[in-house]
Amino acid sequence: MRKSDYVYKTIQLFLFILLALVCLCITLCDGDIRRLITTDSGVRLLYALLWGILGVSIIFICCDFSYLSTHKKEYKELNHAVCSDPLSGLANRFGCDSMIEKYLDKPLPECLGCIMLVLKVNEINRLYGHVHGNHHIKEFANLLKMASTDLCFVGRNGGNKFLALFEEGSQEKIDQFLSRLRQRVQAYNDYPENLPIEYGYGIAFQEGDAARTITDLIALSNKRITGM
Repeated sequence: MRKSDYVYKTIQLFLFILLALVCLCITLCDGDIRRLITTDSGVRLLYALLWGILGVSIIFICCDFSYLSTHKKEYKELNHAVCSDPLSGLANRFGCDSMIEKYLDKPLPECLGCIMLVLKVNEINRLYGHVHGNHHIKEFANLLKMASTDLCFVGRNGGNKFLALFEEGSQEKIDQFLSRLRQRVQAYNDYPENLPIEYGYGIAFQEGDAARTITDLIALSNKRITGM
């Protein structure tokens, strides 16, 4: 929903309310007008019609606000359903692709960094079943979400792979993200009842000719995955 729709309706509502207040002030301050309203039925009817039109217009504008708000909420819910992975709660492959599309066919910004992460989950699926494997993915996603706050975009790129994109990246931010994740994973693994989380990752950042596009950058981070 365009922001201009709200601006237009807000200005319209403000003008109608202002007009109503001006009419009311004129009526209260001008004795001749009050006398005409009370003595002349034609003037009284015209005055009532004008106030009725103003009132109905304000009601319709308020209804438009309600409609726009509902429509915006439905759009957000639909967008969330389309772009979010129901298991992990992160952006799904479509959400990741939407993020990547911002940089397609454009020179790669020097401040754009990428980390591809892979969760070790195949052994858990084999030993404990896919229910435990899905739970493992969900827990890792929660840790990624916490580690990425104010630092980067994270999404589930499919299966057991996760993508972190740093739009205003720096080596410090990348190191901070990895440090946060490492600490949270360690705290999670310290509980004996939790199946240990193990993961690998690859980093690509400021690669020069080795990564001229965002697809090159992502491919390079995927190629550099270690710890698996």
